[in-house]
Amino acid sequence: MTKIEIIEAIATRRLKASIKGADRGMTLIEILVVLAIISLILGGVGVMAFGRLDAAKIKTCTNQVTQIQGHSEIYMLEKNGKCPKDIADLKAAGVVNKASKDPWGNDYIITCPGTKGDKVDVLSWGPDGSQGGDDDISTLDDDNKGK
Repeated sequence: MTKIEIIEAIATRRLKASIKGADRGMTLIEILVVLAIISLILGGVGVMAFGRLDAAKIKTCTNQVTQIQGHSEIYMLEKNGKCPKDIADLKAAGVVNKASKDPWGNDYIITCPGTKGDKVDVLSWGPDGSQGGDDDISTLDDDNKGK
């Protein structure tokens, strides 16, 4: 055999070996490493998303409290000063389309007459669902005004 034939034979063997190796696919270790990387990425995204979900619920509740206050005042105008007991009264009168609860599944509390010069006060007990505490969301809060 000449040198050229020997080199061609070696190259052919290497090519066949690399083709056989490509047919094997991925090893279990490679698959586990990829799954671990994907899990880490999803874990980081999940932590960030859940933190923003809580903030979004509070902002939604703040907006709904203000809207319900306005709807209650409209109800009072239509009903000659009668105060709505709850959202169901507003829906029955056709002032709102849907009787909704706060983002945590609790009913909004409507109080007439309101304090601080308002005709109506609207209150949600907030994330903990119980009266009192810093998490209550109300039209009484000064930082809710104008939002």
